[in-house]
Amino acid sequence: MGKSVAQKIIEEHLLSGEMKAGEEIGLRIDQTLTQDATGTMAYLEFESMGLQRVRTERSVAYIDHNTLQSGFENADDHRFIQSAAKKYGIWFSRPGNGICHQVHLERFGVPGKTLIGSDSHTPTGGGLGMLAFGAGGMDVAVAMGGGAYYIAMPRLLKVELSGRLQPFVTAKDVALEILRLLSVKGGVGYIIEWGGEGVRTLSVPERATIANMGAELGATTSVFPSDEVTRQFLAAQGREGDFRPLESDPDAVYDKVIKIDLGALEPLIALPHSPDHVVTVRSVEGKRVDQVCIGSCTNSSLADLLKAAAILRGHKVAEGVSASVSPGSRQVLLELTRSGALADILGAGVRLLECACGPCIGMGFAPGSGGVSLRTFNRNFEGRSGTADAGVYLCSPETAAVSAIRGRISDPRTFGRPVQAVLPGKFAVDDSELIPPAPEGEAAALETVKGPNIHPFPVGEAVPAKMNLKVSLKTGDNITTDHIMPAGAKILPYRSNIPYMSGFCFSAVDPGFPARAKEYGRSVIVGGSNYGQGSSREHAALVPLYLGVRAVIAKSFARIHAANLINAGIIPFEFENPEDYECISLSDELSFPDLSGLGKERVRAVDTATGKEFFLRCVLTGRSREILRAGGLLNYTKEAQK
Repeated sequence: MGKSVAQKIIEEHLLSGEMKAGEEIGLRIDQTLTQDATGTMAYLEFESMGLQRVRTERSVAYIDHNTLQSGFENADDHRFIQSAAKKYGIWFSRPGNGICHQVHLERFGVPGKTLIGSDSHTPTGGGLGMLAFGAGGMDVAVAMGGGAYYIAMPRLLKVELSGRLQPFVTAKDVALEILRLLSVKGGVGYIIEWGGEGVRTLSVPERATIANMGAELGATTSVFPSDEVTRQFLAAQGREGDFRPLESDPDAVYDKVIKIDLGALEPLIALPHSPDHVVTVRSVEGKRVDQVCIGSCTNSSLADLLKAAAILRGHKVAEGVSASVSPGSRQVLLELTRSGALADILGAGVRLLECACGPCIGMGFAPGSGGVSLRTFNRNFEGRSGTADAGVYLCSPETAAVSAIRGRISDPRTFGRPVQAVLPGKFAVDDSELIPPAPEGEAAALETVKGPNIHPFPVGEAVPAKMNLKVSLKTGDNITTDHIMPAGAKILPYRSNIPYMSGFCFSAVDPGFPARAKEYGRSVIVGGSNYGQGSSREHAALVPLYLGVRAVIAKSFARIHAANLINAGIIPFEFENPEDYECISLSDELSFPDLSGLGKERVRAVDTATGKEFFLRCVLTGRSREILRAGGLLNYTKEAQK
């Protein structure tokens, strides 16, 4: 039987376990990346392990999230991360050099390699033929130390592409189409592998856009083949030596196959407040627009912005519309400048923002109250933009640019002449903003620099034989990590200060939660289905841990968040009978009389307020069970080193 691209990479990196769906496997990790909203914690965790040097082939620390320096906090975090990178053998990408996923694609990604990053959109690397996973910072810290990355062996879903995209139909529309077909939960438990003759028509940036948005499906990761298109991209970056051909075998077997005819697609748009709320652009054409944002790790490549510039050339952004562009990297910005395309963008009245995540995470450029914002981003969760009542729509750069000119949502096919992006055969490479680590012989004498906002992170406690916990919060379905631990300009500067951040935990869901959790001392959260979707931020586990949360009971969990809960020492229970969710109320006390079989057998729980008995599952491997028993991954790793 032949193998898929994903199976070939997994087989080459398999350290433990069997490649059977659902079985735990341990993978050797070649590369890691962090960004500054998660990096400070990841490097504090790495430092606490007592290791002197990373043991990966390449680790990179990016500054791309907390670049709005309205106080000392972000600058101090950047200084700490740079000092840790210099000391421990990590490359450092300075503020302004670009968004981690775009820069990594340009300068470091290698087909056939494994990558984990403390950002849920790390699967962007799949556009280059990497097996790239989003993970919590603690998992990244362990991988930097040479430890394996553990996941349940995913099933394989192949998306077979045929045909060619029509003018004004884009890779973003392909990503939105698969979200329309599968929903934000449809990729859970799968690696999505893209193949078929239609793949040959897609550039690496287009493939990266599609792989990036696979995170919104809940997929473990997404991967494309590495072919002649890949070779040409790497050659243009001066890295042809990193090329490796990698294709699935003709007789590879998949658990599920979906077919998409690229030529049959039309421009699509995701309505508020979910990436899978997808309709055709023409079905909502004419709706007034207040704001347009072009950029983010999904659509900020040179090809994306050249097409937007071609549409904007000779036009003006409509009165009443505020428009911005965020180039994905310094390389993209410099190429836009050299080609004259930046003048077209600025001449249209578009505001140039930093080469950073910016508005995508609520870090500036928030819409006005009740505003309609068209964004080329990957997430439109309620309140994520920084404005609680804004309506955020997700679309392609072409749809965004045409709509900015007209002041209303517009099908870009009505623009007229098709636009093309002519990419340079050779990019002007300037790696001066990538700082190499100190030589190993000099590193031991270096010290990391910690500012006053950097506080120790909370450490979990071993699971006791039994527990009684009060319900400190009850939520609905599709709770995101933005709900649990919001981002934005007001909160992100405190990512290294868990005590301060705890006051904002679940603030958009129930502002009374932090005080209630502190009052209860030890508590449990009850949630609906797909609990913890979205970002990989481990703060969504660490902050509840600080507030005394010992367990979360939900109908189902998003993969990365469930792993982060275990890593923090919080038990992720699932209802054996989802209808039992309805029987539990806020402030009820739940008794767990016997936790001795945790992970091996179902757990009985009793609501002492009503006498109602129900059963829970906690699907654990032997390793994850020991992690919980130790009180989290950090304790487990330290014990293993003794």
